[in-house]
Amino acid sequence: MNTLFKNATVLFPDGTTKPADIAVQGNKIAQVGSVAPDWQADRIIDASEKLAVPGFVNAHTHASMTLLRSYADDMNLMDWLQNKIWPIEAKMKKDDIYWGAMLAAVEMIKSGTTTFADMYGDMEKVAEAAIQSGLRAVLSRGMIGSAPNGETAFEENKQLFRDYNNAADGRITVMFGPHAPYTCPPAFLRRVAAAAQEMHAEVHIHLAETKGEVENCLKDYGKTPIELMEDTGILDCGVLGAHCVYLSDHDIQLMAKYHVRAAHNPGSNMKLASGIAPVTKLLQAGVCVGLGTDGASSNNNLDMLEEIRLAALLHKVDTLDPLAIPAKEAVRMGTEYGAQAVGIKNTGRIEAGQLADITLFAMKGAAWCPRYDLTSLLVYSADSSSIDTVMVDGKILMENRNLLTLDEERILFEANRCAMRISK
Repeated sequence: MNTLFKNATVLFPDGTTKPADIAVQGNKIAQVGSVAPDWQADRIIDASEKLAVPGFVNAHTHASMTLLRSYADDMNLMDWLQNKIWPIEAKMKKDDIYWGAMLAAVEMIKSGTTTFADMYGDMEKVAEAAIQSGLRAVLSRGMIGSAPNGETAFEENKQLFRDYNNAADGRITVMFGPHAPYTCPPAFLRRVAAAAQEMHAEVHIHLAETKGEVENCLKDYGKTPIELMEDTGILDCGVLGAHCVYLSDHDIQLMAKYHVRAAHNPGSNMKLASGIAPVTKLLQAGVCVGLGTDGASSNNNLDMLEEIRLAALLHKVDTLDPLAIPAKEAVRMGTEYGAQAVGIKNTGRIEAGQLADITLFAMKGAAWCPRYDLTSLLVYSADSSSIDTVMVDGKILMENRNLLTLDEERILFEANRCAMRISK
């Protein structure tokens, strides 16, 4: 289907905004600007008074953990994981994973996310949710190599790649998901690296999330988590590193050398008091930094616009520099850089040839007035309730705030049913 967004205000890759039409042909953007008069549209959408931005990319989350939103808050990370999260996750069945992912899909679409990178168990159920919702997904089976099911999880990740990589007309890609250096021994990580290289897959892993993780890694192996990943061969695979909070200058050099992409999670890191990632140093070193929400149990939402705002604000106060992360750069982190971080090269920008992943904001209400700088308003003033329309791969998933691919009422009912069962 050919769709024409008429009279939009477009956020262009250089950070400027100006009026333009957007012609979508099939699953790609065909033209931006003044569309050729002979171009035939099957449908014309009036985008007057709407800001068109690239769909947000959630570079790190655990979608099914939406079932655990508010279950365990205001705790230290390891206490939270070991005494609350891992025990309740042990009760989760495939049905819970599916409805948790569907609940996440509702929240992500309504907050303008078009792509998410996910790590969890029973990922074929998350794949089903991605297929049904219409979202773009980068999936990895979370593997705790030191756990009794470590080998099973490893085999499941291989099968997930065979079954779902490039599925749903290319909307789904698959990575390997070793959980973290502190849960995956070096020998296990070496086997993961070998399998990933053999299957031409990349790796999604938590790295250097807490000070304790780094201290223990130095104590046990004489290396930082990033250095250990180099030693095990993980960095040779193409890596999406979640968090990357505690990094030495040498770590940052290694990340730049191996083209490791970082998924910065400001909301989750702040809530768990994990620390502040050295984002400005990473960007200055040429490291790609995308943004993620982490799971809704540690955030507690999947709102990428909130992460964009937090990224812009947090690093100003951290560096005492109001220019640290300008609004335009924060938006790129949540769109273009995020797409690069999760390994998708042709989305994250509104320009001809890109995949048609587009979010429209209705510029109504006090938050959008006056309109001196629309990018600034988007980052510092607007919220996701302004999102009107979401398109992924040329298909409209939400229009006029109405979800078109999901039954929100049923999903909320089923998710609550699952949450009540596992929390008993």
